[in-house]
Amino acid sequence: MSDIKHMINRIFGRSGSKEDAKSRLKLLLVHDQVDLTPAQLESMKAEIVEVIARYVEVDRDAVDFKLEKTSGEIALVSNVPVRRVTARAV
Repeated sequence: MSDIKHMINRIFGRSGSKEDAKSRLKLLLVHDQVDLTPAQLESMKAEIVEVIARYVEVDRDAVDFKLEKTSGEIALVSNVPVRRVTARAV
């Protein structure tokens, strides 16, 4: 479910429990196809955040990674909030 659709459902009081269950099932199916364990996904997330943090200050508590399947492809979708750009010597 898109974030906008989810927000609209919450505004108009739709519980979305059926939709939530559907989203969780889709997520499980995608994880099965990728053949990554939750621990492997967390490890990958940590490594990616470490690389990004070399260049910018990251809000690590708000980082979100998920796998999505669209048009027959699986994508790693991330949201990495940046607090500020840090100056680094090259």
